[in-house]
Amino acid sequence: MTPTPDGPLPLAPELANASRDFRLRMTVIDRETETALDTTRDRYGRTVHEGAAAAARAHRDKTAIEAYTTHLAPHADALLDAARRALDELPPARHLAGWRAVLDGLAASTAEIRRALDRPAAPGSAAERAQHAALWPYLAAWADHSVIASNLADQRDGQHHKAPLTEEEQRMWTEKAQAAHRRGDLELTESWYAADGQPITLAHLVEDDDSTLVALRGDPDTAGWQVIGHYAHEYEAGKVLPAPVPPGVLHADVSRFTRPEPAPEISLQELTRDVVEAQHAGDASNALLSATQRGYDAGPMIRLQELLETSGQFASALETVQGRQIAARLSALSRQIEFLTREVEEAAEDLGATVAVLPPHRTPVLRVRPRPAVETTPPTPPPRASTPARHR
Repeated sequence: MTPTPDGPLPLAPELANASRDFRLRMTVIDRETETALDTTRDRYGRTVHEGAAAAARAHRDKTAIEAYTTHLAPHADALLDAARRALDELPPARHLAGWRAVLDGLAASTAEIRRALDRPAAPGSAAERAQHAALWPYLAAWADHSVIASNLADQRDGQHHKAPLTEEEQRMWTEKAQAAHRRGDLELTESWYAADGQPITLAHLVEDDDSTLVALRGDPDTAGWQVIGHYAHEYEAGKVLPAPVPPGVLHADVSRFTRPEPAPEISLQELTRDVVEAQHAGDASNALLSATQRGYDAGPMIRLQELLETSGQFASALETVQGRQIAARLSALSRQIEFLTREVEEAAEDLGATVAVLPPHRTPVLRVRPRPAVETTPPTPPPRASTPARHR
């Protein structure tokens, strides 16, 4: 539904709040669905109750449509129009083309949702469940990316920062901050990107046992960054500094609401227990080989390497000096894990080739002690030594 020509246009905060309410509701729906799906999986994450899993997803789809109808449907078109107007007024920046593509995608999602809701299937039918399932990706798109639209629509006046410092003051504060940075007395506390694509960082400048909150523009680990203001506290800084824009994503096609089915996975704790309970060398060997298994149901060591590689990609994508340095460290650690994995595989194969069992003198200890017979008189406890009471 769009505003009527004669009716008042919704205010930007109202549009942004509608989008925010929908995202919050979708987050709750997603968590509830994951909790329900967990009950349909076995200990390794494989779905073993297909009917219950399908019912959980059907409930998710229906509830998400209700949330969209309640919170977002009356405001979606107006929100996108306000976001496009704000986008046209922003200074050129690398991210604007991507944001425009996001708004176009949200408009296409809105059209698909409206088309389906205008021709609803029979309530409770298989056709309705199929219709709702087909709409889930479009609803998820709004939940994932409407933060960009709402941020644009809610751009406040004075978005473009006006430096409160004269050129001479800015040079003086920048030199003080750079000197503090060199001696380790510039404590970075928070960072975000402004609408023009420039990073803004808050930091405490410590000098002679006194601390001043300053705002920096640019990467603090490269040449050319500047102090653009100093403030009594974070609240004062937030009122005058450029507002933060939504941060980027590591992979453009990843959605928190459309995650793939988890692959079967055995924990390291369980593999360790398998070795503790093993009696044949082959059983211990299999536990080690499970830890290094590759492919769809990869073992923990392979997952650890994937984590390091992905974290390295993230650090590099920060596009900062420290990010690139950390990415190089994580890449080196990933190579070490790969080497260690091969060593573990070889050791596991050698262990399995021993064709050995644990010797019988490693006798188990019975943990459950037999109870005394019912007619057995319990042993008499030893007499307690009579000692005089001590008083203070």
